[in-house]
Amino acid sequence: MSDPIKHECGVAVLRLRKPLQYYIDKYGSPAFAAKKMYLLMQKQHNRGQDGVGVANIKLDMPPGTRYISRYRTTNQQPIEDIFGKISRKYNKAKKEGGDSFYDAQWMKDNYAFTGEVWLGHLRYGTHGKNGIESCHPFLRQNNWRSRNLVMAGNFNMTNVDELFDKLVSLGQHPKEMVDTVTVMEKIGHFLDEANQAVFNKYRGTKTNIEITDIIEQELDLQRILEKSCRDFDGGYTMTGMLGYGAAFVARDPNGIRPAYYYADDDVVVVASEKPAIKTTFECNYNEIREIPPGHALIIEKDGSYREVKFIEPRVKKSCSFERIYFSRGTDPDIYNERRKLGELLIPSVLKSVNFDLKNAVFSYIPNTAETSFLGLLRGIDNYLIAQRKDIILDQKPSADSLEELLSFRPRVEKLVLKDAKLRTFITDDAHRDDLVAHVYDTTYEVINKRKDTLVVIDDSIVRGTTLEKSILTLLDRLEPKKVVIVSSAPQIRFPDCYGIDMSKMKDFVAFRAVLALLQKHDKEYLLDEVYEKCLASTGDKNQPNFVKELYAPFTYDEVSAMITNIVRPKGMKAELEVVYQTVENLHKACPNHIGDWYFTGDYPTPGGNRVVNKAFMNFMKGSEVRAY
Repeated sequence: MSDPIKHECGVAVLRLRKPLQYYIDKYGSPAFAAKKMYLLMQKQHNRGQDGVGVANIKLDMPPGTRYISRYRTTNQQPIEDIFGKISRKYNKAKKEGGDSFYDAQWMKDNYAFTGEVWLGHLRYGTHGKNGIESCHPFLRQNNWRSRNLVMAGNFNMTNVDELFDKLVSLGQHPKEMVDTVTVMEKIGHFLDEANQAVFNKYRGTKTNIEITDIIEQELDLQRILEKSCRDFDGGYTMTGMLGYGAAFVARDPNGIRPAYYYADDDVVVVASEKPAIKTTFECNYNEIREIPPGHALIIEKDGSYREVKFIEPRVKKSCSFERIYFSRGTDPDIYNERRKLGELLIPSVLKSVNFDLKNAVFSYIPNTAETSFLGLLRGIDNYLIAQRKDIILDQKPSADSLEELLSFRPRVEKLVLKDAKLRTFITDDAHRDDLVAHVYDTTYEVINKRKDTLVVIDDSIVRGTTLEKSILTLLDRLEPKKVVIVSSAPQIRFPDCYGIDMSKMKDFVAFRAVLALLQKHDKEYLLDEVYEKCLASTGDKNQPNFVKELYAPFTYDEVSAMITNIVRPKGMKAELEVVYQTVENLHKACPNHIGDWYFTGDYPTPGGNRVVNKAFMNFMKGSEVRAY
């Protein structure tokens, strides 16, 4: 993606299903779980470099001993930082303990991060502070083991104010009005209630110590989640561990945020992406299961696990951006989908180059667009095969012309290279733009000047800034006849409110294009009309997305043409065209992940419509605050 954006976080849960001594005897080290957890998180490092946290729970520890450990960091190389600390603990234990290093109970008695239940989180700070206090996992501590709650998640809630008010109505006094705190405290409230209900049930007939053990056996995590999550509006994969060793992973009813798991006799593991599980545990892809929308994977203290429904599932609207860009392309399904996205662009690309493939050069903007680029090339090959077949059958060419026909290949060059991670330490706008223009470099003297058309594919175009300030200027220096920028994703028209850092209307080049079209066609009055509708609907939980009305007067191609005008640098000599994927083709390529609200404005939850309307009102008022 030429305009990098921050996005969904990543989670990892690892539960050892057998006593720690089993893994020491089998693998020759007590560090089996720590090594697996490190690999599980390292293979998801693409999901967050702003902060990392890891928590661990030891099972069946006696009173007076620490059984919950947690490290969090916002340092550079955060995964290495945390697991480096954990590794040093193991090295110290081996040096000081001698043979005791291979005794599970001695390790648990003396060293942290030697427990059976692990929870990890990788964070992208989409808004606000990026301090260590914002890093997951979070702890809700209590002297009752079964009331301790450790939580981390990949989520954004659209109704934080409402959830905050619910907590206040329950009698709580929350310390912050942020979704992480409100979610944890809501679940914590009903966890406390469930604890108290079991305690009251046996009070007077059992000793308090006996009741403690009974609580851990009878706590109904499914019921706790049913009560806690009924008011949530957002996309979420929430993970939690309870102090006595049970754990859960709950997924929102639309399946917006991803969650996958694998289980065998030794482990239960959950991650945000399948390749992380595949690589870490060397399992088959068909053994990795997806947690269904509205369901939770519950792992009990004894290591047993089950899928349970905690909220009524709705239409599955899994985030399509996961498939286009965010998740690793080593997932075979995602790889094929991205390749299909490129292939489906063939009719538009052929039209843009006027079917003149001899004078077309194909490339991509590194590096995540490479798979779509391969799909584009495959589509061109299929087109050429069909053309050759028709010519051979109809025209019966001579041997020389047949050789020329069969030997033709589309020209492919690496035209855009990311040169270095230049930091914009120069603060004034003029010099910052100049610095941005040098983040990318190009390959010279491979283009037939004023004759070739350059076709460059990108994952998606959000703001268009990098195109305007850097890439198009570089390509124009090659002196082509025409430049065609192809987006494998549709036009991004609306903000996201479920985890992606796309919250302000004015940042979208498609929205800027519509503003220009409204002005061009004397329809700027629609801005005030839509604003008044948004204002009048404030407080309505079921308001429609009024911002759609701004796009309605214009065709898809008209918006693309105006985007072309907007991103065109001053002084660019070559012709320019920006071509977008259609929403229909997106759904053909990714049929099981139809979450497309940033393209269509069709939000899967009521809170989405409230957010987009509020974001538009913020734009009209000139406010820079986010809408949720």
